[in-house]
Amino acid sequence: MTERHSRWERTGSDQHNAAYEEARASLLLGQMVYDRRTELGLTQGELAERAGMTQPQLSRLESGGATPTVPLLTRLAAALDAELDITFRPHREAAA
Repeated sequence: MTERHSRWERTGSDQHNAAYEEARASLLLGQMVYDRRTELGLTQGELAERAGMTQPQLSRLESGGATPTVPLLTRLAAALDAELDITFRPHREAAA
């Protein structure tokens, strides 16, 4: 038999790497929100109210379980008395 069942095929490592990077970015963003919130001495409920969202939504975002939209990031930045800085930077060159 030369045919393989599609369920037995392994997904490519590129798909795994992309999913890992997305999860990593969500966790880093959540950590930044948490760090700034605690620096300001705000509870999740207080920040959520300032940003026009619910406390459970903020909790999911801080834990990396939610990916915010750009408008939400803008509201969060204002609620955190911070600037929102979204940039595109070239990848670092691999060391030779």
